Amino acid sequence: ECTEILTQVAAASKALDKVGFKLLAANLARCVRDNGEFEDTASLEKLFMTLA
Repeated sequence: ECTEILTQVAAASKALDKVGFKLLAANLARCVRDNGEFEDTASLEKLFMTLA
């Protein structure tokens, strides 16, 4: 039973991490689009990869 609980908690944690990352990525994309802070995609990709 403990193993099953730990497995479920680990799965839930990974799922929440993915959701959080997707929310962060969407917000970053919106900020960049609205503010036009990045002229080239390479700079944006570099910033995005620091979050991964």
